[in-house]
Amino acid sequence: METYDLIIIGAGAAGLSAGIYAARSGLKTLIIEEKLAGGTTADAPTVENYPGYAQISGAELAEKMTTHCRKTGVTINELETVTALNLQGEKKNVTTNRTTYETNALIIATGAHYRQIGVPGEKEFRGKGVSYCGVCDGPLFKGKRVMVVGGGNSAATTALYLSGLAASVTVVHRREAFRCEEALTKDIQSKPNVQIVWNAEVKEIKGEKVVEKVTVYDSKTGETKEISVNAVFVQVGEAPNTQLALDSGIDVDEHKYIKTDVYQRTNISGVYAAGDVTNQPVKQVGTAVGQGITAALEAYGYIRRPYYRK
Repeated sequence: METYDLIIIGAGAAGLSAGIYAARSGLKTLIIEEKLAGGTTADAPTVENYPGYAQISGAELAEKMTTHCRKTGVTINELETVTALNLQGEKKNVTTNRTTYETNALIIATGAHYRQIGVPGEKEFRGKGVSYCGVCDGPLFKGKRVMVVGGGNSAATTALYLSGLAASVTVVHRREAFRCEEALTKDIQSKPNVQIVWNAEVKEIKGEKVVEKVTVYDSKTGETKEISVNAVFVQVGEAPNTQLALDSGIDVDEHKYIKTDVYQRTNISGVYAAGDVTNQPVKQVGTAVGQGITAALEAYGYIRRPYYRK
């Protein structure tokens, strides 16, 4: 059985940042990633809000983080899936589709996945007009026509943000009233370039090489129409990748995000979590990096115990 000081599950921004700090602290560190290193950062066509880079593609930023992490001496195993965790006792066991590892501490940085609406064209046009992050991709559509799908707080705040960039914003919601805060509803309705389509569902996203139009079905009238847009921002929520945590006795909140304290500690000693998988409120690359750093330094303190916090 291979043994490591620290194992990190997930090679997104949080996991890679944790790996860098762990290795620099002298910990023998392994990162296990079921896909390719980089996480959802690599999906962003352009990143313009990460300090130090006025503009960089998400793929390039993810590659730089991965290269940096490897240069510190971290082992990154890609295309390896963690199937089970045994977190009882001082030593933790991590079982994958390849083997079982032993570690002194564990950081879970498995992220979250965007909830999709599951219509034709959504997958095909992802990164070509279909987006799940208004702050990340909104500036790419300045002066253009965009659509927001959803009716909760995330959809409302995204629509408000885009209203300051796009020529027009069409909000499609399947009900006849928003589920968001009343103040947000009033703000949206006060925007002259925001149109709301109630009781409607997106049925298909169309285009040649990029998004050009969306087929929308009115559930009250039974009518179907096409709306011309340059982008579709799907805002129907996120789902954290926490099944491993749930199966291992790690506490999660009512939305199944892992509960952590300010040191990124979970309810199990020696087990930490960082990034979008946690209940920390802001989901951005920068905050994921910070949480990963905190988790790594706390794990170092737990293992080497120069300043272990009870």
